[in-house]
Amino acid sequence: MSIALKADVDGAGEALHHFWSVCVGAGRAAEGLRASWLEQMKQAHDECGFQYVRFHGLFHDDMCVYRAQDGRETFNFQYVDDVFDRLLAIGVRPFVEFGFCPGDLATVKNTVFWWGANAAPPKDYAKWGELITLTVQHWLARYGADEVRRWYFEVWNEPNLWPFFNGTKSQYFELYRVTVSAVKAVDPALRVGGPATSNFVPDRRFAGELEDKSEHAVVTDAKDLDALDWQPVWLEEWLAFCAREALPVDFVSCHPYPTDWALDGRGELRKFMRGVDSTKKDLALVRRIVSGSAFPEAEIHLTEWSSSPSPRDFMHDCLPAAAFIVKANLESIGLVDSLSYWTFTDVFEEGGAGDTVFHGGFGMINYQGIVKPAFHAYRMLRALGDELLAAADGGVVTRSRSAGKIAALFYHYPPEVQTAAPLSATLAAALAVQAQGAPRPFKLTVSGLPPDARFEIQTLGVGSGDALAAWRELGAPEPPTREQTAALRVTAETVRRETVVADRDGTLTVAREILPWNVVLVRQE
Repeated sequence: MSIALKADVDGAGEALHHFWSVCVGAGRAAEGLRASWLEQMKQAHDECGFQYVRFHGLFHDDMCVYRAQDGRETFNFQYVDDVFDRLLAIGVRPFVEFGFCPGDLATVKNTVFWWGANAAPPKDYAKWGELITLTVQHWLARYGADEVRRWYFEVWNEPNLWPFFNGTKSQYFELYRVTVSAVKAVDPALRVGGPATSNFVPDRRFAGELEDKSEHAVVTDAKDLDALDWQPVWLEEWLAFCAREALPVDFVSCHPYPTDWALDGRGELRKFMRGVDSTKKDLALVRRIVSGSAFPEAEIHLTEWSSSPSPRDFMHDCLPAAAFIVKANLESIGLVDSLSYWTFTDVFEEGGAGDTVFHGGFGMINYQGIVKPAFHAYRMLRALGDELLAAADGGVVTRSRSAGKIAALFYHYPPEVQTAAPLSATLAAALAVQAQGAPRPFKLTVSGLPPDARFEIQTLGVGSGDALAAWRELGAPEPPTREQTAALRVTAETVRRETVVADRDGTLTVAREILPWNVVLVRQE
């Protein structure tokens, strides 16, 4: 089936919000103290346009914010200031995640991650409230109300999952009450939200106070995953609680990964991929739920998302990840305020450091600063205009309101793959997926242009913006030398470019084939 898009430069357009570049994720706060992390953050901001970054571990002990010894409490914001000062200098604002607990305040320590996050309720909710109050007061004093009112404040991360919150649903709801009350008491204009829950589920495993793993059978026994009724975790119940208790909700957050990890009847963990259009369906459902709630004006920020929640998924390093990113975002236009990719960097240590150069890490930039195809996906999305002129399965045409120039983006996600970019435990498995599919014809026609208007065509594909292919051509060095690393950075950032010209009547016609998993940007110069 071909892709055909037509547009006129002077045609009516709809406002296009670049929700894909509002926020991006990172591992933990302390990683933001590293030079390589900051360098990659700047590159992601400069080239992909990310405005906010969200990470775990703000109050972890390696940030030295809170200590309690011999009945004496100490509050120290120097490390947090260092990270936030440098982010703001780059042009990126914090999307604050309040969590996890400082060790001296946690009911349980070292619940998850190599770095030992204390993901448990506080021993004393009043002291937690004081921690929030003093932290927010410090930020207002340091950065000013005009700046801090542009930030977002999210309460915790995935509290429905035991490793991330060794507590009950009710304890999280109380944590939200204490946190939002503390923030609003300092400045009612600050934006607070939640519940920051994990991937959607089609069963009642999270209906009670704690997860009921027997409910996983709904997934493990299903013949058709996409026929199940996938729902966001806790969202409606949490919104009802906030309405009943008169608690503010400035935004709603959750994590719509198109996956589910479920235990089968033998107690073995199985990893399931949902359909390729599950992101669009999930975002549309969240929009309907929020619109029908007591908080219909609340913003919607999906603060983690990727093709999978695995930091060892080799698909993250390959071309299908980029095609999936473009497809899912373009199909979800107008549904939410942000969809935050997890993560911008492989400077990331939830399970420890990656033991190979390309290890399937979450990042769109690897540890050595080599950009992956996912990076180009976001760079190309950023190149789109702020008015939508035409859209179809496989692409969009946009216009810049200020400059009046055209940018179109095409992608080919082959129908042979019916799920989101498949989880790949090995590089061979990821490359086998990448080898699937056949070329697809596409045609772009733009009228009303100046005669001989020039356009640049950029193509992301095998050997073009493909870091993994470049690394393999060098013999897959582990690790690459300094010279090889420098060369790989240049090669990975380079995509094929060509120039095409409109005819004398002011019509541009581009007709050709797009290869499987490729992404093509056509942009007026």
